[in-house]
Amino acid sequence: MFSLRHVDRGLLVFSIWAVLGFLGLGFVLEGFSRGAYFMSLLGTGLIVAGFVAHIIVNFMCGGGFTSGEAALGVGSFGILALVFIIGWAGGTMPASNFYSGLTLFGVIILGFITYLTLRYGMRGAFSRFHGKTAPVRETRR
Repeated sequence: MFSLRHVDRGLLVFSIWAVLGFLGLGFVLEGFSRGAYFMSLLGTGLIVAGFVAHIIVNFMCGGGFTSGEAALGVGSFGILALVFIIGWAGGTMPASNFYSGLTLFGVIILGFITYLTLRYGMRGAFSRFHGKTAPVRETRR
């Protein structure tokens, strides 16, 4: 069964992303629809604030991101990047939207690298992705 601490953490994380995440996404989408770079920048700032608040909740609860949260984050990033690339390849994207998208993805990537570096150190962050492989045995015939 779930502990009360686990439920409280889940409610806090959900509340943070329900407010900051969706509000930020709304500003980003509105900035894209109007071609307003600074509106998209405000949305990016709200998304970063949600990420920072999520990290603070993780620290206060003594844990990190769950595997489901990590999968949702990476999957969402991949889908957004794919949609951005398709929109750019179509050739009808205004310059302000192009710069807004580059800013959003740059900030997300920089935040991810910063989080891994601060949480695990450079060597530990690399070890999270590069697992040790078993040595290959050569067979002689």
